[in-house]
Amino acid sequence: MSATVASRQPSGHDEHRRLHDPSLYLNRELSWLDFNERVLQLAEDEQIPLLERVKFCAIYTTNLDEYYMVRVAGLHDQIDAGVENPSQDGRTPSETIASIRERVLELSTRLNACWDERLRPALAEHGINVVGVDQLSVEQHAELSRHFAKVIFPALTPLAVAPGRPFPYISNLSLSLAIHVRDPGGGETVFARVKVPAEILPRFVTIRTPGPATPQNAQVATLVPLEEVIAHHLDALFPGMEIVGYDFFRVTRDADLEVSDDAADLLQAVEDELRRRRFGEIVRVEVGARCSQSLREELIGLLGGSEDEVYPAGGLIDMGSLWQIVRLPGMPELRNAPYTSVTHPRLLRHEGERPDVFAAMRDGDVLVHHPYESFATSVERFVEQAVADPNVLAIKQTVYRTSDESSLVPDLIEASERGKQAVALVELTARFDERTNIQWAKAMEEAGVHVVYGQPALKTHVKCVLVVRREGDGVRNYVHLGTGNYHSATARLYTDFGLFTTDEQIGADVADMFNNLTGYGRPLSYRKVMIAPAHLREGIIDEIMRTIAAHSPDAPARIAMKMNALVDGRCIRALYKASMAGVKIDLNVRGICCLRPGIEGLSENITVASVVGQFLEHSRIYSFEREGENTVYIASADLMPRNLDHRVELAAPIAAPELRDELMDTLERAFADNQRSWQLDSEGAWHRRSPVDGERPRNMQVELMELHSRRAAEVTPADAQD
Repeated sequence: MSATVASRQPSGHDEHRRLHDPSLYLNRELSWLDFNERVLQLAEDEQIPLLERVKFCAIYTTNLDEYYMVRVAGLHDQIDAGVENPSQDGRTPSETIASIRERVLELSTRLNACWDERLRPALAEHGINVVGVDQLSVEQHAELSRHFAKVIFPALTPLAVAPGRPFPYISNLSLSLAIHVRDPGGGETVFARVKVPAEILPRFVTIRTPGPATPQNAQVATLVPLEEVIAHHLDALFPGMEIVGYDFFRVTRDADLEVSDDAADLLQAVEDELRRRRFGEIVRVEVGARCSQSLREELIGLLGGSEDEVYPAGGLIDMGSLWQIVRLPGMPELRNAPYTSVTHPRLLRHEGERPDVFAAMRDGDVLVHHPYESFATSVERFVEQAVADPNVLAIKQTVYRTSDESSLVPDLIEASERGKQAVALVELTARFDERTNIQWAKAMEEAGVHVVYGQPALKTHVKCVLVVRREGDGVRNYVHLGTGNYHSATARLYTDFGLFTTDEQIGADVADMFNNLTGYGRPLSYRKVMIAPAHLREGIIDEIMRTIAAHSPDAPARIAMKMNALVDGRCIRALYKASMAGVKIDLNVRGICCLRPGIEGLSENITVASVVGQFLEHSRIYSFEREGENTVYIASADLMPRNLDHRVELAAPIAAPELRDELMDTLERAFADNQRSWQLDSEGAWHRRSPVDGERPRNMQVELMELHSRRAAEVTPADAQD
């Protein structure tokens, strides 16, 4: 599409029709593939440490798996239901799937080339040899055979397809061998399947390095893919038979949950859907590129698939298993320098044996930025302190995703056992964490915690903790609001903000929200926060409109936003209007962006960047600068229809000027990044930035690691005592 297409609209077209032109929007699904390509580019980047590049190959693969299980499966569901309505960019589901297939095949070729031609040889230079069975020495062959007989063979079950032996069920994401086996006596050829037991055995079999152990070969590892080991020993699985041919394949199924709005028992309904997930419709079949035509055709026929669901794999199938290599011990020179989160300086100043989060909050709002600042000494400490405090009457918390190593849910259980009112609003349908959340919910219920599951059609995605504390003749609400999950593991990998506040109006808003979600009601308005699905989209659009109204050449206004995805048509059209009015708009969108920047007469005042780096950018910031003032929100929501219409989300204003400044500093660093940043053009192409015209290299995440470490180090013992 030409960058001036919008300005060439025939005269007389009204603004409404113009802004609904499909050519002004990028396709949601293809934009996500652009994001995953940025991940692949990091795997290809020779400036990044080697094992970090291997990690990005694994991330690319697991990202794509989930994309097929959910997004592509959803498109297939629309087609099966006879729904071919075009999306806002004008593509029908069938057209989108065809475009996805073409793009994924292209990216898969790059991924295989990156692994086979760059990363695997580079790993070998550092003593990590990922090889095929035919590359082993005689001694290693003998060791491999012993290992197969002792460890692998007992875990295998060959399944032949014949009368009385139906084709076996192939579970989601399982790697298998498809084999043609012939009986030399009768000449009959049958199809057989052997599942690769990667769930219970390492994907790569480790073979000893020949010769005596020395300091030089102490770190050397020879790794053979498990499926190749099995293939080499097929004669042990089919004794006396002739192996006519074989290859590897992997099936991806629809794994999205469909819970009825009328479900009487939401917990039981989700458990039922989890059992159904194993039997979802096939949406992708990865097959070795060397597979014979006859074997491939029989496999696809037995699976009941179609040719357009087949993806030839020219190399290692399922590179998500490369995490085994990433996690090999030692070799710090092949990794990013480790970073240890620091305690927020305000919390350090209220530190006895442990930070006094309540005291810090009474002195003023506290804004923490994970993973630069510790989740354990802020969020987890906040709840731990609430549990131990005899003046705390109630603790209410949302649970969207959590982890076994986090103390937050056990703390709620302890709070209940201590006689406090403990409330957990658990989102059972948090995708791929459903089983974990069910287990936690049952454990909390058994301990007396008030567990509420929300509504089937409305996910509770908001992240907040409300602590009600008796003080003097009344109570005070202590609130934490976050942009990320209460998950201690991802808090070390995802960048997120959290606000600790005792603001009375925010506290009352959050209390109302909990009461309405656990009880029965619908608030007409909130005092300070914006909550979806009732108010958030309208609130954001209202801020954009107010910014347009305030803009003038003498007092230029600006909108700056950071989010994971920008999809919502109404929000995009509001941003287009702001650009047409002359408002400068800077967007940092990590993943999907359906807005086209740089179109003359429409969006030439909009720039879109994306930072993809060591940490996953997950925080959401919405800033509106006008008339010498700056209104800034942090939020749990991206600007997507699913967030704004089908989820409980919350955006909170940041009142303290120093905290607004910190958020704006993060935004400006994101826009200045020229090391791990890409910029979107009007044609929908992303271009990686690099320093130009004497610019110094800027890496947002490195700068923030240095900034927060320096701030924590500057807190003196005297500061701590004060």
